[in-house]
Amino acid sequence: MNYRHAFHAGNHADVFKHLVLSQLFVLLGRKDAPLAYLDSHAGVGLYDLAGDQASRTGEWQQGIGRLWALEEAPAALAPYLEVVRALNPDGQLRYYPGSPELARRLSREQDRLQLNEKHPEDGLLLKDNMAGDRRVAVHLGEGWHVPRALMPTAEKRVVLLIDPPFEQADELSRCVEALNEAHGRMRQTVGVIWYPIKDERQLRRFYQDLARSGAPKLLRAELYVHPADDAGRLNGSGLAISNPPWGLEEQLRELLPWLAARLAQSEGGWRLDWLIEEGAK
Repeated sequence: MNYRHAFHAGNHADVFKHLVLSQLFVLLGRKDAPLAYLDSHAGVGLYDLAGDQASRTGEWQQGIGRLWALEEAPAALAPYLEVVRALNPDGQLRYYPGSPELARRLSREQDRLQLNEKHPEDGLLLKDNMAGDRRVAVHLGEGWHVPRALMPTAEKRVVLLIDPPFEQADELSRCVEALNEAHGRMRQTVGVIWYPIKDERQLRRFYQDLARSGAPKLLRAELYVHPADDAGRLNGSGLAISNPPWGLEEQLRELLPWLAARLAQSEGGWRLDWLIEEGAK
């Protein structure tokens, strides 16, 4: 386990993932019923962009660095950008929220967060960053065991983020297995799989496996900052979202072209379609 997300914090893939996650909390928060948020590979929760790891790559400059100070942006960006700005009250961008911190700030008093991080050092940092919030539990186990270990939840509604480091060749297939396990335990799960886009040919089997998964419905959303034709670089990222709440598809159809234009590094692009349409199973 050598992956440390701090090198990539705030890059274009983080912006896309966290923007969609923020919208899930907004849309699901329209109902009073409590919500459980589960994060299988949570990281440390909060990142210092001036720290050694983030400053070595500077990837955030082509991600959140392009967006956070914009005076005009689509309204759907507001909850996400408000969290980033709250972490940087002096107006200088230094701190960036990982998925746990974003979820902690956008969730409500009745909601509960269960965060898992296997990396021993990062797990301790995550505990420190989440300390003092009684709604949050931090686990230091194997991320792939999260659906089996923590589901079903006491809450009837759950968002599960599956975001592994993709250091191993089998991690795409394990993402689908984890999603299937989650839906087997709670069919109504809103599952979110983040995945990197390098060479699209490598993703074909993954798309097929997703389309055959046990998800009741499954939306695919992808954002490209380069054409997806070079396996040696991160050309973009995707989110496979099971049981997306009503309104998310419409928001993404408006946001993705805007994001593709502003985050492009050579040639931006996007895709939004259903791998499993509602009622197909």
